[in-house]
Amino acid sequence: MDYPDAKTVVLVMDNLNTHTIASLYEAFESGQAFALAQRLEIHHTPKHGSWLNIAEIELSALSRQCLDRRIGDLDTLNTELAAWQHAINAEQRQVRWQFTADDARVKLHHLYPKS
Repeated sequence: MDYPDAKTVVLVMDNLNTHTIASLYEAFESGQAFALAQRLEIHHTPKHGSWLNIAEIELSALSRQCLDRRIGDLDTLNTELAAWQHAINAEQRQVRWQFTADDARVKLHHLYPKS
C-alpha cells in the first residue's frame, strides 16, 4: 500500500460503471476491502466533463513528444520534462473538440428527445 499511515485517501475517478467500492471486494479479502473503503474519499468527475479528456490528451502528447525514448537518470528526466512543459505552456494551445453538439445529435439521436 502506498499510503499506509494516511487517515483519508482522496480518489478522483471518472463515472465508469466498474469504478465502485464493490471493486475493492473483488480485489481484496472482505476485511481489507472494508478497511480501504472506510479510508476513501471519492470524488467523481462530471459525467459530461471534459477536463479528464484534456488530461489524457496531454499525457498522451507528453508520452509521444518527450518520453518516447530511454532517459538514463532522474536529473535528465526532470530537465526534459521542464523543457517540454515550458514549450507547451508557451504555445498556449487549446483543445479543439472535433465532435460537436450537432455531431452528437446525429450520432446519438436515440438519446435526444423527439420534438
